[in-house]
Amino acid sequence: MGLAVDSLQISAEAAAAGPRKGGGRPFPKGQSGNPAGRKRGSKNKSTLAAQILLEGEAEALTRKAVEVAMGGNALALKLCLDRLFPTRRERAVAFTLPPIENAESLAAAMTAIADATAGGELTPGEAFDLARLTDPFLRVFDARDEELRREQRRAEAASRAANPRPKQSFREWMDAHSFADEGPREEVSR
Repeated sequence: MGLAVDSLQISAEAAAAGPRKGGGRPFPKGQSGNPAGRKRGSKNKSTLAAQILLEGEAEALTRKAVEVAMGGNALALKLCLDRLFPTRRERAVAFTLPPIENAESLAAAMTAIADATAGGELTPGEAFDLARLTDPFLRVFDARDEELRREQRRAEAASRAANPRPKQSFREWMDAHSFADEGPREEVSR
């Protein structure tokens, strides 16, 4: 019953204090309850406890894992092999990619990648990764070209607005377009 009384007392005290600022938040929005935070490099309590328990036992545990692995336990065998032969990390590729400045040089770069793969300088996986590096260039070139086209359309529209075509009668239009190569047209009297 002591717990219920304590929680009721806490609830009564909170109600007497009135509503919190920030709508139920114990701290103002954007402010941490622990601004200093946990110290950098500090370890979790369970990690520290495990280190204390395992201290001095690393050699015996390793020996036991090897024995279990040699006994046929697949999981222990995988654990041991993962420690002996870690997963291969990417290696630096000794390949000079031609400079990419425009769409034509992008095509030259892709050709160089294909030639290097065919010649055995690059593996297909390395060539694929290098080709993926060129993809953002293509997007940038496309965006730039689209912006240039928009700019040209705006300039043409502004030019048309500034210099409207002179009004022309239908007859003048027909004379200019239909009979341009026949020479002057004779008037028909009615």
